[in-house]
Amino acid sequence: MLNKRPANGETRAVVLTLHGGRENSMEPTHHRQLAGVRMLPFAASIARRASSAGVAVWSLRHRVRGWNGDLMSPVPDARWALEHVRHEHGDVPVVLVGHSMGGRTAVRVAGDEGVVGVVALAPWLPKGEPAEQLAGRSLLIAHGTADRVTSPIGSARFAERARVVAARVDLVMVAVETHAMVLRWPTWQRLTTAYVLDLLDVAPLPPRVADALRRGRV
Repeated sequence: MLNKRPANGETRAVVLTLHGGRENSMEPTHHRQLAGVRMLPFAASIARRASSAGVAVWSLRHRVRGWNGDLMSPVPDARWALEHVRHEHGDVPVVLVGHSMGGRTAVRVAGDEGVVGVVALAPWLPKGEPAEQLAGRSLLIAHGTADRVTSPIGSARFAERARVVAARVDLVMVAVETHAMVLRWPTWQRLTTAYVLDLLDVAPLPPRVADALRRGRV
């Protein structure tokens, strides 16, 4: 299911948000689950800043809650959404913004021809996660240092591998933040929104965000 925040006027780019989930679960999703709700402020923040520049923001709700091993259940959902973007708007650039399992999903589908960049928030990136599909793309990984659900160390290791193929890789550690991204929520939103707007040439990075990217921490 897609929730669409349209651009003002002609759509020249799309941001697609992807929510988190569980390692294993075939339980259907519903709109009140926190994993999906958590991404709504990000979608709203980006839309407020970018809709006037022709950027639409779509939020995908997966069919089931789990990754489910080789099924990779959210991956076909994300690919379907990307095809829907092409059907509705043609070959516009797409930036993927995903949290936790959604971050892993975003990385997996980054090789889609429309994708220009990925923002992975506290992503689940287990050992052996492929990176070659990020060739020519931009990647931001932001991870809380107090996350006990997904691994900040795993994110750092993945970033190093992604740097071999990606056009740009930024890794930012968010101090004393947990997996839920609620303790310093303005920081997460500011970082994500600024990065997306920069990738889509809507607005340059503010000095505060540029400094965080340079230092790799905030």
